[in-house]
Amino acid sequence: MDAQITKPCKAGFFYLHNLSGIRRYLDQESTEKLIHAFVTSRLDYCNSLLYGLPDCRLLKLQRVQNAAARLVFRAPKLCHITPLLKSLHWLNIKCRIEFKLLLITYKAVHGLAPEYLKDLIDIKQNNTTYSLRSNDSSFKLNAPSIKTLKTLGDRCFMIAAPKLWNSLPQELREKTNVDIFKRRLKTYLFRKHFNCYLVS
Repeated sequence: MDAQITKPCKAGFFYLHNLSGIRRYLDQESTEKLIHAFVTSRLDYCNSLLYGLPDCRLLKLQRVQNAAARLVFRAPKLCHITPLLKSLHWLNIKCRIEFKLLLITYKAVHGLAPEYLKDLIDIKQNNTTYSLRSNDSSFKLNAPSIKTLKTLGDRCFMIAAPKLWNSLPQELREKTNVDIFKRRLKTYLFRKHFNCYLVS
């Protein structure tokens, strides 16, 4: 996946360099919009393919996002990045990958995804009438009973989707509107990563 990572990194730094030349003429809101148009869109393109990669690989993409956040606030190069990302309400690269994968899974569960993706998931059926917490399988997925390589096989959609989806809170899995799901999912991942509490 080196080419899949290196190419958007080069493009991202190229556009950040160009934007830095006109940053003094832009307000913060306009800078954010330009960064989303030219940089973030490239970091997010097909990023679900990067799920399960080592952190050392994702660090290259994270450096681009960090540089973008510093450009928005015109912050020094060595300043702490976490407060800037929290202020912008940006998910880090690893969370953005999980967000994309969970959104694809949501669409597959609710019949909004292509058939080849829907065929890769298996919704768990609740076959008991007892109201036990352990029997609560609302919108949960069955994990395939096959052995896979942790470094390669666990990255495929049919393995990764049930693992991530089943780890979500029940109330989030049961959302029936895709826009509400996206908004609540972002808040959930943001809280999980930054360990803070925000208003949904």
